[in-house]
Amino acid sequence: MIKISEEDYQKIVAHAISQLPNEACGLIAGEKVGEDKYIKKVYLLTNIDQSNEHFSLDAKEQLAAIKDMRSQGLAPLGNWHSHPETPSRPSEEDIRLAYDKNASYLILSLMEEGKPVLNSFHVENETANKEELVIEA
Repeated sequence: MIKISEEDYQKIVAHAISQLPNEACGLIAGEKVGEDKYIKKVYLLTNIDQSNEHFSLDAKEQLAAIKDMRSQGLAPLGNWHSHPETPSRPSEEDIRLAYDKNASYLILSLMEEGKPVLNSFHVENETANKEELVIEA
């Protein structure tokens, strides 16, 4: 299970909407307790590809986020990105590029206006499995 606060969820949604028509992206950090992950901080990064079909994180921003995580005692938990026009599930490219089997991959679909859908996935051996995602008030 992975938990995110309503505030951090809304932060992701607002950033993703602000980046339309392109995909938005970022990192998530927090703590892991057993198999459960608790997101404590969301990082909003730049999609240097400026594309509505794929993303690449800005390397300098990514490094700064990792340094910030370390300074706050947070563990990197994975990343997030938006799908402006497709469902909240990993594309073939998303699965191919998912190198870290310990990471959670959050995908926010904006395909239905006013109805964002956020899901989390664990990807290992080119197989994506949906994780239980809880948005806490």
